[in-house]
Amino acid sequence: MTLACFASDPARSRGRLHDEGRDELPGEVRGPRDAFQRDRDRIIHSVAFRRLRGKTQVFVAPDGDHFRVRLTHSLEVAQIGRTIARALGLNEDLTEALCLAHDIGHPPFGHAGEDALQAALSGTGGFDHNAQTLRMLTRLEHRYPLFAGLNLSWETLEGLAKHNGPVADPPWALQDVDREFPLELGSYASLEAQAAALADDIAYDNHDIDDGLRAGLFTVDALLEIPRIDRIWSRAAARFPNAGPELLASEVIREQIGLMVNDLIDETARAVADSGVESVDDVRNAGRALAVFSPEIAAHERSLKTFLYANMYEHPKQVEVADAVRDVVAGLYDAYHDDPSLMPENWQQTLPDDEPNRSRHVADFIAGMTDSYAIHCYREAVGPVELPEGF
Repeated sequence: MTLACFASDPARSRGRLHDEGRDELPGEVRGPRDAFQRDRDRIIHSVAFRRLRGKTQVFVAPDGDHFRVRLTHSLEVAQIGRTIARALGLNEDLTEALCLAHDIGHPPFGHAGEDALQAALSGTGGFDHNAQTLRMLTRLEHRYPLFAGLNLSWETLEGLAKHNGPVADPPWALQDVDREFPLELGSYASLEAQAAALADDIAYDNHDIDDGLRAGLFTVDALLEIPRIDRIWSRAAARFPNAGPELLASEVIREQIGLMVNDLIDETARAVADSGVESVDDVRNAGRALAVFSPEIAAHERSLKTFLYANMYEHPKQVEVADAVRDVVAGLYDAYHDDPSLMPENWQQTLPDDEPNRSRHVADFIAGMTDSYAIHCYREAVGPVELPEGF
């Protein structure tokens, strides 16, 4: 596929922090892959990526097999991201790499676990899952003999660092990465990164509706109070009069994903044309995001988030579980910080003597855990833990 002039070109990559020799080894040894394809593959083959199968998306160690976890969410984001990239002439491989890696820094139990680590490290710089993604990929993942991390290309690290746009006040973990390999944090990221961020929004807005209905946290009637959802539902019911609520809900989610993707493609193409950008550096220096929804769909997307917060993320059952797992993470941190011998031997051997590195090392160990492993470790190091049933 021919790339647009404003797309990221792997042949013009700014390279990797550690020089591995151009394309590392001859093609017959490692295959005919460019820099961004290698980044995607390194992410997929990493231990950190595999652990996403055991990390909370919304529900903690859910009883049902059909609920999403961080891994399935990341795959869904990647599918949406590639569709957007292909339509806009962007680099699909870089977009996919960013989509697959964007949640790698999440600790166990999602945002509840992050809140606990943020509180534990409040005196030593705090904890931020976006910055932890960079730390995981550049420091903590060990797959190569000559360097720590995956040695990803500058463009992939930049896109992950600017997941939510320019970073005016980077957390300490991101500062460490940027100090070693400057990522121009004050500018916007590539259009591939911008598209990946909105693909994330499209995926979790719609798929969390699916999971919320499946879990019984809210009803179809409550969902239909959102005007645009009500109109989509009415159209689906007219087309499929014999379909039950479950099939109609699936049809609504599919149509809404298509609506949001098409709107994003159209509005981004318009914004790119209006801006006059002719290179990826022009995109970075445009002074505003160019991957955007229309005002109408942006308002609708905000209404979806408002609904999900009120009816799902802050549902009493979810709040009860969040309180319980927050205590699990806090208890693990206190136990390991007070007695590092409770950690595995390899983590004991690399424990720094000085602060804040000692505290951050303990947090690194906990942040890499899956939900079930964190519960197991808590029971071994602290004591019994009981979670509300079903979530």
